[in-house]
Amino acid sequence: MKKDIEIPIAKDVHVAIVHEWNSEFLEKNWNAYIINDRDTIIEAVIVVSNGYEGDRKTSTMRHGLGDIRAKDFKKIEVLQEDVLAFNNEFFVTYFADDKLYEKRFLFKKHSIKESNAQSLPVMDLEGVMTK
Repeated sequence: MKKDIEIPIAKDVHVAIVHEWNSEFLEKNWNAYIINDRDTIIEAVIVVSNGYEGDRKTSTMRHGLGDIRAKDFKKIEVLQEDVLAFNNEFFVTYFADDKLYEKRFLFKKHSIKESNAQSLPVMDLEGVMTK
């Protein structure tokens, strides 16, 4: 029976952290985005995020993002400078092709910085991504 269970592998969906200008507060902020680099829509997207480092933890945040069209992206949340010293985890769940997918993205502590920025798929920006 165990051999009959299919566990779909989430591909072409990413979490990226972008350092961008916030005109409301007149400063640069780190913003987390989910990127759908698939050729099809992803539906009922839920992201659970938290940070941790040893005994210290951030609050767990839950984000219902709805549907994300093919080759599109949505903002998840703003990351405060203080949490960049933590391991930041984003657990993403979504439906596509009539299946439930899930994937964990982990940004290790101190890895979210300008020097780790790279060109992002779908977005015309540079940011930090993880596998």
